Amino acid sequence: MSGPAKRSFPLRLDPALYAALERVAAGDFRSVNAQVEVLLREALARRGVKLAPAEPPRRGRPPKEPAKEQFDD
Repeated sequence: MSGPAKRSFPLRLDPALYAALERVAAGDFRSVNAQVEVLLREALARRGVKLAPAEPPRRGRPPKEPAKEQFDD
């Protein structure tokens, strides 16, 4: 199962601001959503607001379950 659900909300942005976010996000190989989250965390850190570290994203395939051993009686 995945970690705690993230809260979603609508955000209205100026088209020029969104375009700038897209360029920066692409340069960092992130989605615009992830880039906004990074920028918000950085801004809060500069203000001295302490946050719990973000859970790193899960990457790759899930681990395989170990094979069940069968024993003959």
